[in-house]
Amino acid sequence: MNFLWVIFTLLGAAGQTARNAMQRELTPRLGALGATLVRFLFGFPFALVFLAAALAWTHAALPAITFGFALWTLLGAATQIGGTALMLMTMEQRSFVVTVAYLKTEPVLVALMGLLFLGDPLTLAMALAIVVAMAGVALISVKPEALTGGMRPAFLGLSSAALFAASAIGYRGAILSLHQPSFVLAASFSLAAGLTLQTLLLLAWLLLFKRGTLKAITALWRPSLAAGFAGAAASEFWFLAFALATAASVRTLALVEVLFAQGVSRFIFRQRTTTREAAGIVLLLAGAALIVWTASDSVAPPR
Repeated sequence: MNFLWVIFTLLGAAGQTARNAMQRELTPRLGALGATLVRFLFGFPFALVFLAAALAWTHAALPAITFGFALWTLLGAATQIGGTALMLMTMEQRSFVVTVAYLKTEPVLVALMGLLFLGDPLTLAMALAIVVAMAGVALISVKPEALTGGMRPAFLGLSSAALFAASAIGYRGAILSLHQPSFVLAASFSLAAGLTLQTLLLLAWLLLFKRGTLKAITALWRPSLAAGFAGAAASEFWFLAFALATAASVRTLALVEVLFAQGVSRFIFRQRTTTREAAGIVLLLAGAALIVWTASDSVAPPR
């Protein structure tokens, strides 16, 4: 069984939790769009470092950019920008862990999109694992404060999840379209291309409409650099996992991020874990274990 994708996914989930927490702290000072830019602008240099390391490791030339690769990358990049902005807007109205729980409705959409657009298999066991893990997320997210304040936070969170699902499919499609013998080079090149596009798009927008935000980002370069590194490292691990396993498998196992979010909420934001949340954690872990067991026999071997 090939468990390398499991390791990459867990590392990606840990890095994403750290990045989300850092961006949450930057949002009040930079706004949702400014904090979104931080993820891409300050992650961009690290993505180039990862690509240079992949090229040195494989002794290969840069992959050719095809029309199909460009389309898949544009889909992944644009929807990731939108998903990140909506996620930060949700965090302004809900606790950190509730926001993450909204986002983790994503695996159902990823599984359906992967089957429809990429032909990724969806077995009965994988569907069961997604349902079990989702039930755990539901228990974690359904709490008194999650049911107050109207439908706007739920709508923002669920819309963010849908965009992130489309982004996962876009980036996996981009990686597969390269037909690279090295999954490390394919993942690193796709990440660098995506971050380049995202950085250019957001910089153009802020230069035209929000120049004050750029000045604020410059003043906060130290925490922004840390958030950028965490985001780039998390994305590198996600892309490596996407190169080896279906997007549905990766994003279902990534639900363990809710557990990491529980730790962040408890020790950083001082938000307590309830009995209901603890029961949800048990189900979430059961679903994660099942997806690993069912998916690892069928993933592609590392190259």
